[in-house]
Amino acid sequence: MRIAVLIHLLGVIVWMGGMFFAHVCLRPVAAAQLPPPQRLPLLAAVLGRFFVAAGVAIVAILVSGLLRFGDIGGAATPWRWHAMAGIGSVMMLIYLLIVLRYYPRLTAAVAAQTWPAGGAAMDAIRKLVLTNLVLGVVTIAVAVTG
Repeated sequence: MRIAVLIHLLGVIVWMGGMFFAHVCLRPVAAAQLPPPQRLPLLAAVLGRFFVAAGVAIVAILVSGLLRFGDIGGAATPWRWHAMAGIGSVMMLIYLLIVLRYYPRLTAAVAAQTWPAGGAAMDAIRKLVLTNLVLGVVTIAVAVTG
């Protein structure tokens, strides 16, 4: 089952790394320099590609995690696995909220060139990504220090 652990870790790296890059490097440093008519289409395009990669990573994390649970047996698994599964489930719901609610608002605003609406959607995405980053760090801390 080491391959399941590898797949799990690779999924975490893609998801967490992408969120860190978008939130800490791209948005405040590079994109902040651009006016909304340039910034928002750039962010929508980058996020669109990231959300596909993150979706694949999330499926990999979910499947590999379930395989590990099944390998050991649900009740016999360490408490930290249950904590990781619980926090990860919240993170997945936040991801779905972003992708199904706020990202479509961002892309619609970019298409219509309604920059205030796009900015509002991007602000909601930013806050939710930050929440997921914090939850991800907590999950990694539980996994490593448990």
